[in-house]
Amino acid sequence: QVQLVESGGGLVQAGGSLRLSCAASGRTFSMHAMGWFRQAPEKEREFVAAYSGGSTNYADSVKGRFTISRDNAKNTVYLQMNSLKPEDTAVYYCAAGSSLNQLRAHPGFWGQGTQVTVSS
Repeated sequence: QVQLVESGGGLVQAGGSLRLSCAASGRTFSMHAMGWFRQAPEKEREFVAAYSGGSTNYADSVKGRFTISRDNAKNTVYLQMNSLKPEDTAVYYCAAGSSLNQLRAHPGFWGQGTQVTVSS
């Protein structure tokens, strides 16, 4: 099993920044890909960003504004979010998978989520 714990959400004005963290524990050696998804009210959960083997992958809606990084020593993945927009408001979930493809299609593990609210 893998446990994922997110932190760093909150309320920010449009144009501001937040950094989310996701600490992984358990059988982390099997989780080669980690990433972030988000779910806005009354919308489906959507992919945001992923980190796998030194490569990164982003949704078009966040490219150039969000940056994902991973600290392997701490088993932690980060999501730096800049130039935030009201439409970025959502619950952000950390996810882990054995590969990037698995992560994008059907993550093996999820965190509990952290709320990000961007005011206009």
